[in-house]
Amino acid sequence: PPARRRWLAHRDSVSPTPQTTPIDGALVVPLTRHEDSRGWFLEARKESWFRELGGKPSMQTNIVYSKQGVIRGLHYHELGQDDLFFCAQGMVRVVLFDRREGSPTEGVAWSIDIGEDNPAAVYVPGRTAHGYESLTDCLFCYHVTHEYNPDDENMFPWNDERVKHLWTTDTPILSARDVLDG
Repeated sequence: PPARRRWLAHRDSVSPTPQTTPIDGALVVPLTRHEDSRGWFLEARKESWFRELGGKPSMQTNIVYSKQGVIRGLHYHELGQDDLFFCAQGMVRVVLFDRREGSPTEGVAWSIDIGEDNPAAVYVPGRTAHGYESLTDCLFCYHVTHEYNPDDENMFPWNDERVKHLWTTDTPILSARDVLDG
């Protein structure tokens, strides 16, 4: 959208510079970790730049602990919920699949590893299938633009031919729901 391009070109010097991905509308937001002898501090999201990524406010924040080897997803939301993913502890592989009809990148699959070794957030546009694999035990956070609606939880098989090559495991730990879908 034109507003997003204007923001990318004229953002303030403190805001992170989002990087495009092979999926239209999906962005990687590099985050800066400030470390000292006490530990570290990191701004995972600011409402000012979050709204500029997709134009919608964040309505809910979720935190998930996952053990190494877990795959959560892939899920998507027909009502257009956008997500901003961030891994606060450990490492995860985020996997996206553009299943949006008419998207210029329809059918494209992509992944990125984020977390302690790569502090970044991943912005996921609505209707894009998304999930993650815990490469280590992890603490995963995601901000969403809609409050949870169980009627808008849609599944896309984690082991679909178009995405299964992106995972590091063929035998993940799955929820009952993700097993049934895969």
